[in-house]
Amino acid sequence: MYKQLAEIFKQYEGEKGAVITVLQKVQEKLGYLSKEAISGVAKFFRMSESEIFGIASFYAQFRFTPRGKHAVKVCLGTACYVRGGEEIMKTAEKNLGIDRGGTTEDYKFSLERVACFGCCALAPVMLVDKNVHTKMNLSKVREVIKRYQGEK
Repeated sequence: MYKQLAEIFKQYEGEKGAVITVLQKVQEKLGYLSKEAISGVAKFFRMSESEIFGIASFYAQFRFTPRGKHAVKVCLGTACYVRGGEEIMKTAEKNLGIDRGGTTEDYKFSLERVACFGCCALAPVMLVDKNVHTKMNLSKVREVIKRYQGEK
């Protein structure tokens, strides 16, 4: 693992204040912060694994489990919420078989809650990867998920 992250470490040699930046780069490369990655970062900064984990777990941006191939994000901001965003989320949870914040066992999907996508006039909104789906209803949620589930 350490060798896999060596190019990141090389860029930040001697920069004690770069822990968060290095964690971000590691997550960008691996998709999440594995135990091995945390161990490698700890070794690089000559800190304990618990110190590195403590720093990373303080910030919501860091993930400690692999993310699915497809990131399904449901907006639960005010406009989306009052137009049925919570029902959209529950339908996505049911159709994917996971709770919000979870990842399917086959690592094909992750489901996340988002505060706002900035397209409130088109609420409720759901994003799959970089594809925005607007004016969602329960049948559209099922249709969109089914389309991605059918991919080879």
